Amino acid sequence: MNTSPVKPLNKAVFPVAGLGTRFLPATKAQPKEMLPIVDKPLIQYAVEEAYEAGIRHMIFVTGRSKRAIEDHFDTAYELENELEMAGKAALLDLIREVQPSDMLCSYIRQPRALGLGHAVLCAEKLVGDEPFAVLLADDLMIGLEGGPGILSQMAHIYAQTGQSVLAVQEVPSEQVHRYGIVSGTPVSKGLTQVGKIVEKPKAQDTTSRLAVAGRYILSAQVFSCIQAAGKGAQGEIQLTDGISGLLSQEGVLAYDYQGRRFDCGSKLGFLQATVELALKHPEVAKEFDAYLKNRTA
Repeated sequence: MNTSPVKPLNKAVFPVAGLGTRFLPATKAQPKEMLPIVDKPLIQYAVEEAYEAGIRHMIFVTGRSKRAIEDHFDTAYELENELEMAGKAALLDLIREVQPSDMLCSYIRQPRALGLGHAVLCAEKLVGDEPFAVLLADDLMIGLEGGPGILSQMAHIYAQTGQSVLAVQEVPSEQVHRYGIVSGTPVSKGLTQVGKIVEKPKAQDTTSRLAVAGRYILSAQVFSCIQAAGKGAQGEIQLTDGISGLLSQEGVLAYDYQGRRFDCGSKLGFLQATVELALKHPEVAKEFDAYLKNRTA
């Protein structure tokens, strides 16, 4: 247990500058983060997860053709007026809940796609010397039924320890080459003190199968570590390399979260998320479940 004061976690960074090429042509004229799962875009799920964790300053690292994200979290005066005049109070409340009055949204451009580490570096001036979360909207992550979200779970660990926290999950050995892989010393059930992190290693080069998922809580010291690391795998500036540098300066924990992750950067993961969340949606769950059962009968 950390006895020194822990800086509060108030900021979250959302790297949303990617081109979404795996979803062309759907992403030709709209951000992949605006693709809807049932009736809510991917980016909103991530922002709501951060908000639930107590974060109120959302920082979006955007690129060209990402204006729709800014518009989504802006006030839509004309739409609100139309809904109000039509007496559609429930829809009006739904629209206004997209950006609660106590939530601040900031936007900064990533001029070139130089990797996740570079995207995080773009947010440095907005983050300052505070701890911050990083959420990848492609990874739609939900907690256990009735339990806290993934970032809320991580924020609890951060508040207790004052250490950076990485969300991890165990993956099959044939998939380790797709992830940042951590290894270290178990601290307690589901919690590991990270000793090493490697970006996309070959299966024969690691015995660990703990893969970093799309949620991070990081100390601001990681910025200088990213800069010092320079370009890494695939010629990009990797966040993994920055975290590796951070390990020599302070503790980092890996947390095997309680919940489920959908890789919505892939078509299969996107479809899986759509089906699973539709089956939980209060408006369509019953009829959709009946449809699926009749279809497979």
